[in-house]
Amino acid sequence: MRFLYFFVRRFLHSIFVLLGLSVVIYVISRIVPGDPARMAVGYQAPQWVVNNMREYMHLNDTIPVQFFYWLRSALSGDLGISLLTRRPVIDDIRQVFPATLELALYAGLIMAIGGIMLGTLSAHHKDKWVDNVVRVFAYMGIVTPAFVFGIVFTLVFGFWLNWLPTIGRISPDLTSPPVVTGLMTVDSLLAGKPLIFIDAVKHLLMPSIALAMAGLSQGARITRATMSDNLGKDYIAAERALGIPERQVLWKFLLKPSLIPTVSILGLDIAAAIGNAFLLELIFSWPGVSRYGVRAMLAKDLNAISAVVLILGLAFVVVNICVDLVVGILDPRIRLSAQRNE
Repeated sequence: MRFLYFFVRRFLHSIFVLLGLSVVIYVISRIVPGDPARMAVGYQAPQWVVNNMREYMHLNDTIPVQFFYWLRSALSGDLGISLLTRRPVIDDIRQVFPATLELALYAGLIMAIGGIMLGTLSAHHKDKWVDNVVRVFAYMGIVTPAFVFGIVFTLVFGFWLNWLPTIGRISPDLTSPPVVTGLMTVDSLLAGKPLIFIDAVKHLLMPSIALAMAGLSQGARITRATMSDNLGKDYIAAERALGIPERQVLWKFLLKPSLIPTVSILGLDIAAAIGNAFLLELIFSWPGVSRYGVRAMLAKDLNAISAVVLILGLAFVVVNICVDLVVGILDPRIRLSAQRNE
């Protein structure tokens, strides 16, 4: 019950964050030069069509009234018509967002597992050659942009070794499974098509690893630093004095409290991966929301741009709530703090 109160409090804070984000999005969409009504109907449309569109979009009302109607439409799922595709923006988002979500989920899985494992390995062999190799690898992963890894992976594993496909979500000779979740790997398993699942995983490997390299490296560094710091704590010395095996001390008593800063950073990295995937989606012809957002910006499609920013903000809010819950489970002090505030 106390932990539920902690969750509800975080959720209510997130609502205010989204409300503030919606205000920022609306203000930006209105200060951009140009008449939104004229941009919506096209520059060749007669003036009476523009006037009708202005009335329909409530542009003749005051700014607070306009924002109220915009927010009401956004909450009901009406994000306007895309100037790029001439379709409802919400339909475009439904089509492209699952691809980016799947890419970010696999990248997040690689970040979490790889970062924690490398950080633990580095801390366990502190100041030895294994530690030095992991630290150099981490530095390279942090300073190298994701698109560089994408290009290198494409050249090496796609064209030179010819191990992995380089574009799209599945091979063109395969038929996509029926859409249930929009995630190709999940839908292929639900449809009972393991060959499509394997092919989808192959298409995911290079872009997801390239997208995960920065977060993986940062997670490894933070895990290594936190575990190295905790190695000198009194409770670790007491456990070793009791004769507890070193492996058990490492994985059972040292790793859990050391994961708190790692989880916080990895959560932000996973949320940022959704927005940072635009160059990788262009390199691998990945039909995701980041690529859609870039096309919308080039076309000055304000409705699509607003929708993409809102989706990215919502992703950050959801991931932050999940991170707070995980940190609350890992650190009892969070739950005790929520208990005192109740």
